[in-house]
Amino acid sequence: MTILPTSWRGLPRPTLLGLFLFFCAGFADGALVPFFPLWASSEANIPTGAIGLLFACYAGGELIAAPLIGGIADRIGRRPVLILSSLGVGCGFIALSFVHGVAATAIVLLLTGMCESVLHPTILTAIADVTEPSAHPRWFGMARVSSSAGQILGPACGALLALVSLGSVFLAGGGMLLLGGIVMLVALAETAGNGDGAGGTDETEEEEGLSALLPAFRDGRLAKLLGWVVLFEISGNWIEAVIPLYAQDAGTLSPSGVGALFAYAAALTVGLQMLVSRFAETRSALWLTVGAGISTIAAFALLAASPAVVSLIAAVSLCAVAQMLVGPLVPTAVNALAPSARRASYMAASSVAVDLKDSLGPSIGTALYALAPRLPWVAGIPLVAIASLGLGAAIGQARSSAGPSEGGAMPQAGAAVENYR
Repeated sequence: MTILPTSWRGLPRPTLLGLFLFFCAGFADGALVPFFPLWASSEANIPTGAIGLLFACYAGGELIAAPLIGGIADRIGRRPVLILSSLGVGCGFIALSFVHGVAATAIVLLLTGMCESVLHPTILTAIADVTEPSAHPRWFGMARVSSSAGQILGPACGALLALVSLGSVFLAGGGMLLLGGIVMLVALAETAGNGDGAGGTDETEEEEGLSALLPAFRDGRLAKLLGWVVLFEISGNWIEAVIPLYAQDAGTLSPSGVGALFAYAAALTVGLQMLVSRFAETRSALWLTVGAGISTIAAFALLAASPAVVSLIAAVSLCAVAQMLVGPLVPTAVNALAPSARRASYMAASSVAVDLKDSLGPSIGTALYALAPRLPWVAGIPLVAIASLGLGAAIGQARSSAGPSEGGAMPQAGAAVENYR
């Protein structure tokens, strides 16, 4: 952790603002994810089997929008995209606290997801624009720390607000993202013309249409990488989507206790992410993903054995460690494959993988839970084992195949992955 004071000195303002916006988004996500299933089942009278489908509407909005506007930050700039997406997601969260019924909730979540589709990838792109490629793994790790710091306060504040009303939790999350959008409006300068991320006048800039916005359709290496990401993350998402119902039905935790549990997991990430990142610098991608897989499998085994408080705490701790290992590795590998003029498009394509995880994960997890409470944990063990091996191999191939033919920034970006390894 002693690297942090030196790292902060001379840090470009867009990077600091990007980390702040990650904090705001983490706060909102931390407020939404643990309490949405409880709000839906208790206050909105939504059947348990439909809760996952509503989660899928949120991710579905992102999936609908990503092919159309995923690469828009490469054309109109990072600043307007960040401002509008922050304000749009914030308004969506606030609207959620006033709606009732499956149809109205689904519409709000769909529109909110469309605004969110460009938020996280554009923040990462802005950070990559103004930092050296060799430092990208470090700052992508810091982005996770900032998001996790928000995810500490989000569930903690949500636990207090849930004593009054579960719907008020969404007001707090939306307000935080509105604040982030206002700060971007006042303080953020455009980053698209900085460094190797500058949008020059090369041939790739003249491409328009769907194929330019979904580089996974044109880059088989990226498609393969993201396929393994989706498979690995689907089961990991069951921790967030299923534990609130699992703990409540077992009588283990109250809604406030669920919020405290996820706040603890986020605090663990804040405290350990940079330490884990330093440790990971000397390990191969396969070593890291296998380690993440073993941690997740151990978490599932504990949950399958018992819904006791000790098992829940140990499980979220192990899953937090797994995400610390692979979290910065994926965007670093995607950035290694990206031509400089299409960096935002490649980051948006990687966001599609996350959106698929957020859509399929809760849907499949809650559906399995509706069949049998322990079924998600038992089914997740072989899925994680296969996906962790495939993901490690795909990230290693992405690093080795990154070359000058893919764009001017490629050699430096490839070095960034090498440094992380």
